[in-house]
Amino acid sequence: QVQLAESGGGLVQFGGSLRLSCAASGERRFSSYAMGWFRRVQGKGREFVGCISWDGSYYADSVKGRFTISRDNAKKEVYLQMDSLKPEDTAVYYCAMSAAGNFYSNLVGDYDAWGQGTQVTVSS
Repeated sequence: QVQLAESGGGLVQFGGSLRLSCAASGERRFSSYAMGWFRRVQGKGREFVGCISWDGSYYADSVKGRFTISRDNAKKEVYLQMDSLKPEDTAVYYCAMSAAGNFYSNLVGDYDAWGQGTQVTVSS
């Protein structure tokens, strides 16, 4: 069992920055699993934002060059640094833990633990 909790969302102006954090707790060995970030725009499904796995970080084209994922395995935390934010980045952001180890995936179904989400709103 693992529990995930996001924090750091809020309201920011166009071009601004936010840093989301996700803290993990429970029995699963945090360092052995890839961690992903997804977002959900109202009325739509969850969209892949990025993932950090054993061989690096991967990003959706829509956020590449603006967002950065990092992790601190000692603290059991993963972070999403969001820079140059745009109104289209407005969404609820979720962190998730892979069900299949420390491998890249951009599929919702490959993650079996999810946080409750944190709202990010970018004003124009």
